[in-house]
Amino acid sequence: MKLPRLNPRQIKGVSAALFSAVILGLPPIFGKQAILEGTAPLTVVMLRTTLSMALLWLAYLAFWRKYLYIYPVGLVGCVLAGLFNGLGSLMYYDGLGRLNASLVQLIFTLYTIFLTLLSRLDGHPISRFTMFRLGVGLVAIYLITGIGTAQVDWLGVLFVLISGAMYALHVAVNQHILYDVPAPTVALYTITAMAITVSAAYVIGGLPPLPATTAGWEFVVLLTVVTVLSRLALFTGVKYLGGVQAALLGLSEALVTIFIAAIVLDEKLTLTQWAGAAMLGASVLLIAREKGLGVLPQPKPWFQILAAWPARRPLPPLPPVPSPHPPPAVPPPPAKPGD
Repeated sequence: MKLPRLNPRQIKGVSAALFSAVILGLPPIFGKQAILEGTAPLTVVMLRTTLSMALLWLAYLAFWRKYLYIYPVGLVGCVLAGLFNGLGSLMYYDGLGRLNASLVQLIFTLYTIFLTLLSRLDGHPISRFTMFRLGVGLVAIYLITGIGTAQVDWLGVLFVLISGAMYALHVAVNQHILYDVPAPTVALYTITAMAITVSAAYVIGGLPPLPATTAGWEFVVLLTVVTVLSRLALFTGVKYLGGVQAALLGLSEALVTIFIAAIVLDEKLTLTQWAGAAMLGASVLLIAREKGLGVLPQPKPWFQILAAWPARRPLPPLPPVPSPHPPPAVPPPPAKPGD
């Protein structure tokens, strides 16, 4: 039986999915290694984000100046998304300092479900099936975190859960900005806002010391590189893959992280945790059964201003406001002789 051939757009989507799965599964590995070298989580997230911002600005100023332009309200959207993701990154790396990298990424995978729930803001109803999937995901977290053992760091679990919710919120905001702004532009200004957010937290947190070892710096540099690539891949994927495929990337990221963590960090999951991972995977895969996904919804009131700002889609003109003082009547011109 002959398999159907993929068209160029499908090939591009599949290639982006495979590339993103590998790249997005690496940050928790390099971040955990940097932390194990004695670098504070706050320092790791600050260096990772600010160095990523610097690399992007250098590259754009040198080669991609056409991507520097962004209209004002689009910039506001990127700033909001960067603020959300910056705060989420702070919690993510704090949780990474408390938990194994594989567990962190498994818990973080729930961002796909949070993203589905956020779609309600754009008019998608939250079905019973969605709530069922959310319940399966919560039971999976119950098993993955090893309930009943003394080793569970509940604060770390909470931080990662909040981080996933913030990540989903930033994707939901940027999804609408991508209606009119190229993916590289969104990546640049979102990471810039993230860098400002985490740098402020770094100052407020008392300026923890920089990495004290060469290995610590090496892992930070590797983390920076995969962060830049993952952000560009993320927003490209949102444009080309659609909602279902982009959400399914979450499971691929977790599997890549678990596989590499088992080899590099010698992390192992118990049978109960593997059962939880299987349930979490099922919860994420079931998103393919959701109706109405894969097509970006029309913006609702809280996003209509963002979507209508560009010149090619201007807001309708406001109706004229009648003056409370009508202008004085102009007398008719005098009649000409002979009229």
